[in-house]
Amino acid sequence: MTRFVVRMFSIGAMILGADGVSSQDFPNKPIRVVTSLAGGGVDFIARLIAQGITGPLGQQVIVDNRSTFLTAEIVSKAPPDGYTLLVASSPFFVGPFLQKVLYHPVRDFSPITLVSKEPSILVVHPSVAANSVKELIALAKARPGELRYSSAVRGSSLHLSAELFKSMAGVNIVSVAYKGTGAGVIGVLSGEVQMIFVGATSVASHTKSGKLRALAVTSAQPSALAPGLPTVAAAGLPGFEFVGIDLVFAPAGTPAAAINRLNREMVRFLNTAGARERLFNSGVEAVGSSPEELAATMKSEMTKLGKLIKDLGITID
Repeated sequence: MTRFVVRMFSIGAMILGADGVSSQDFPNKPIRVVTSLAGGGVDFIARLIAQGITGPLGQQVIVDNRSTFLTAEIVSKAPPDGYTLLVASSPFFVGPFLQKVLYHPVRDFSPITLVSKEPSILVVHPSVAANSVKELIALAKARPGELRYSSAVRGSSLHLSAELFKSMAGVNIVSVAYKGTGAGVIGVLSGEVQMIFVGATSVASHTKSGKLRALAVTSAQPSALAPGLPTVAAAGLPGFEFVGIDLVFAPAGTPAAAINRLNREMVRFLNTAGARERLFNSGVEAVGSSPEELAATMKSEMTKLGKLIKDLGITID
């Protein structure tokens, strides 16, 4: 028979579950954060969070860099005790729609917090005769198949954001794949392609100099990352929203007390001015959410992007 122990503290009582874990007991050893390879944006976020919660938790938080394709699988198979965490971004839950993976993003994980959101901006080459989203859609409809956009790996944010735009606007624009964001931006600067959906910080100097023209931001609300820009939805394509998200998960079955303690410390840190500034300077907006809010956000994104990928037959060869 499972025993439930009640410990009395001066501030009141706390009931322990069958796992015997409480927020008073956790953590009592170092925590491992598994994330993608060093040097990328997700690695930066993982290291920032690790630094921010190490002191309050009283234990070392170690970042373990692995191949992006292995991180979720590693964490899904780890003991569900709160000592192995996953810091990932949108490909974590988009990947299963594109190829066979050895994990399920909902069934195999316990959500902790949504860390940040990364809106993109829609920019065009100055030669494009469009100064707004509405005008760009009209131009694309008048010249079907003539406008090209910078893409990257199939299923990447550069690819899916443009395909969502294409689908919702009912236009025929052509994908041109580049090896990464930097190469894609160069493609637009050179006039080889006419448009790209990209992080605001990636093209800030080019939009300021007039080498590229920014039309709108892809978030549901205007963003401080793209001051003065309207949203795509408000500027001509109602209902459009596309943002990358960064998130933290633990293996499914991790005790609620451990999840709640981790969530509390992470959200506290993400709400500090220092954390928000560092994230903003890296091109993302700090969030910090409850586990339930993260689960709902991911479910909504999976529904929207899963349908898009299925309808278009997008796969990773």
